[in-house]
Amino acid sequence: MEIRRAGEIREVVGAEHLFDGPARVGAVERFLHEPGHHLLIAYVAERPVGMITGVETTHPDKGTEMFLYELSVDPAYRRRGVGGSLVRALAGLARDRGCHGMWVGTERDNTAALATYRGTGATDEEDFVALTWSFRNHD
Repeated sequence: MEIRRAGEIREVVGAEHLFDGPARVGAVERFLHEPGHHLLIAYVAERPVGMITGVETTHPDKGTEMFLYELSVDPAYRRRGVGGSLVRALAGLARDRGCHGMWVGTERDNTAALATYRGTGATDEEDFVALTWSFRNHD
């Protein structure tokens, strides 16, 4: 398995089966051109089998940390270490970029995600509540 940082639209479109829906070219361009946005893709024999996205967030009194935005592994490649390798790769990138930490949110019943994150050294925080706003989506 090889993990590479995506830098071109074609790479992301080639891995769109790992996303929740089809890649939207305008959103892909915007994501790839933001210096604090990161998309890593895991390949087996040049086939995309997993991806992870991270976004650096900086706060005036906290510094910069990496938000693990999304992790996905092709069902045929799950339970083979792909997810853990992607998380470790993003954590390494975060360290290299001077982030003081990394965080992720997931559902309490997402046992696969929880096992992956805990297996790569993540620790549980106190109860966490996520609230969301939905706006019309424009690229």
